[in-house]
Amino acid sequence: MSKSGHHVLVFDSGVGGLSVVSEIRARLPKAYLSYAADDAFRPYGSKTESQLRARLPGLLATLVNMLNPDAVVIACNTASTTALPSIRAAVKIPVIGVVPAIKPAAEQSLTRAIGVLGTPGTVRREYVDKLIADFAPDCHVLLKGSTRLVAEAEAKLAGQPVNMNVVREEIAPLFAGRVGADIDAVVLACTHFPLLRDELRAAVRQSVNWIDSGEAIARRLEDVLSDITKCELPTHTQTAFLIGPDTDPVRARAFTDYGFTKTIGVLRR
Repeated sequence: MSKSGHHVLVFDSGVGGLSVVSEIRARLPKAYLSYAADDAFRPYGSKTESQLRARLPGLLATLVNMLNPDAVVIACNTASTTALPSIRAAVKIPVIGVVPAIKPAAEQSLTRAIGVLGTPGTVRREYVDKLIADFAPDCHVLLKGSTRLVAEAEAKLAGQPVNMNVVREEIAPLFAGRVGADIDAVVLACTHFPLLRDELRAAVRQSVNWIDSGEAIARRLEDVLSDITKCELPTHTQTAFLIGPDTDPVRARAFTDYGFTKTIGVLRR
């Protein structure tokens, strides 16, 4: 027997969006979620803006036509800061993007020194510069882009050990020098990075708040869905669609831990 409710598609380049999924499930436990990971094209942080804008609108339009969700969450900072307007123009349903949590980090910082840890494709965007100018004009802000940490998060969710040397090497520039020594808040401006929160905490000696946007995205989704009439939900199990060949059993179990009991590989050129 079918049920009525809201169907949400969560999209990311890989497993990073699962950090957002956990917040959505905590706030909206009755929501039916589908997940799509663009494994074939990750890491997004190493791609150009033109490459992402050429790929993402058509890909999201295809996924929306295939799955018929009520709303889409782009659980990827790089995709959101690069292609969100063009994605919204390509689909006819609400699209919620991820905004790096610079505003709450600035509000919480006592030292007025904060870090932004994202992919290279996020930290070099003008969008991030504007967030800093609007919400942290009185703060010293250090930016660090890393694709190696994305790979470590993907490995962790695949059941492999995290290389702590890589974690320490990647975040060391944030905490170097006088400003780095004062940092008391770091924005996790990549949805992969909350999956490494324990490792990040263990890699630094000073007291740091590691701040991400997952909870804020879940609240925003709740507001959006409150204006959408509930519809008949799919009768099949909640599913993760992995675009590319990376569908091994260990990785599939990681998605199962987040409520996606079926994993399907989708090949796309």
